Amino acid sequence: MDDAGWTVGPLLGFDTETTGVDVHQDRVVTAAVVLRTPLTTEVRTWLIDPGVGIPEEAAAIHGVTTEHARAHGVAPAEALEEIAALLTTHLREDVPVVAYNAAFDLTLLDAELARHGLPTLPERLGRPVAPVLDPLVIDRWQDRYRRGKRRLGDLCELYGVVGDGELHSADVDVLATLDVLDAQVLRFPDLRSVALDALHAAQRDAHRTWAESFNAWRDRKGLPGPGASTSWPTTPRAAG
Repeated sequence: MDDAGWTVGPLLGFDTETTGVDVHQDRVVTAAVVLRTPLTTEVRTWLIDPGVGIPEEAAAIHGVTTEHARAHGVAPAEALEEIAALLTTHLREDVPVVAYNAAFDLTLLDAELARHGLPTLPERLGRPVAPVLDPLVIDRWQDRYRRGKRRLGDLCELYGVVGDGELHSADVDVLATLDVLDAQVLRFPDLRSVALDALHAAQRDAHRTWAESFNAWRDRKGLPGPGASTSWPTTPRAAG
């Protein structure tokens, strides 16, 4: 692999905005897929009527109300099939999917596909979803001891990324995520020379290490709840 490595090839950004944060129960409201090459950026977006009410607290974040989604959104199965088919086409060509906190979006997408009787991404691929690049996981891995929050907005500020709109719109978030990844490659140039399969595996291991450390800290603090899943880039449904 040359010095530029995977960074000269296409990248496929992906993000969703949803009815909530339960990856196995909540629904996709908006989604964006962005194909970026060194010369072009192609953006596709979807507004979906999720078939359930959008809680006010979720609408306050992404701006889509139940009424707006019902009036202007497409049927979930139609949009989900288009999204999954697009992701699958590029993954079969080993184009990496770039998603911030990928385990959220990819797990929720597969849950939605199954809910509507559609094949999940692994079923379409005949293998686990890979390669995936997750700037959140990369940041925790490469800058492990930095204090402070690591939300997308925090990383945009840290890496000097200035977007063209407010975050929490799926297309704006995807573009910001791709820009953060570009900035990470500049800050941690060794990443560019790592083969995609090895980089995927390294992120998987780095996420597990972070989750185990985070959960141990929660245990010491006596905090309730299940803690962080050690799985990446998808999260299995808990037993029971």
